[in-house]
Amino acid sequence: MAKDKKRSKKSDNSVKMSNKDYLSELRRLHVEVVKLQEWVKQKGIKICIVFEGRDGAGKGGTIKALTERVSPRIFRVVALPAPTDREKSQMYVQRYLPHLPAAGEVVIFDRSWYNRAGVERVMGFCTKEQVAGFLKAIPLVERAIVDSGVILLKYWLEVSPEEQTRRLEQRIKDGRKIWKLTAMDLKSYSRWYDYSRARDDMFKSTDTGHAPWLVANSNDKRRARLNILTDLLSRIPYEEVPREKVKLPKRQRPGGYREPDYPLKRVAEKF
Repeated sequence: MAKDKKRSKKSDNSVKMSNKDYLSELRRLHVEVVKLQEWVKQKGIKICIVFEGRDGAGKGGTIKALTERVSPRIFRVVALPAPTDREKSQMYVQRYLPHLPAAGEVVIFDRSWYNRAGVERVMGFCTKEQVAGFLKAIPLVERAIVDSGVILLKYWLEVSPEEQTRRLEQRIKDGRKIWKLTAMDLKSYSRWYDYSRARDDMFKSTDTGHAPWLVANSNDKRRARLNILTDLLSRIPYEEVPREKVKLPKRQRPGGYREPDYPLKRVAEKF
């Protein structure tokens, strides 16, 4: 009976997940992500993961949870700044294409070409005609990406207005997080329903069979991260790559080596 009660509590999304349970499950998933990495590297697989959502939805924390135990040479995060004047004159998706994965790479876009359907549309950085053209063209672009052998996954993190407010207020108060809150974030915050309409139009036009949108409830950051990692692993048919058992070799003999006695500046040991 006690076990059933405990299991019921864990499955109840209204109960906050403990940090102990979260870290335990995250550790298990990290082992699987490392297996995925080794499979990608050995088989020359190409994976592209897009993370989108409103400010404060938890994209950064989810990407960190996904990448903190793998090699940055294989799992590469792309977070492009505002376009330059030259990039503004290019075909819209052109500046994103060079960042797509080659064989043996996983590329993660922290915001992507969907900026045009979101912030650029809502904040008036492009015309209605440009948005319409983007929504019409991008399924064809993604079709070409998938046809080239890339596994393309698109995640939208959905946060409630109340939770977004709480998180953005937290950024204002926390000196470690204030850098996350930009002037653009403040302008965007007041236009919740404009973003909702933009999101709905984006889903309607770009939720396709070859590149569907995968929506995650991110009001609980811990559960959202675990759910997304679990979903991601379930959508990629990776296999564990056999590895030789690792054994540390013996260290060489000192051969007369002695540590130098010249003075070095050392870090003060205050802890």
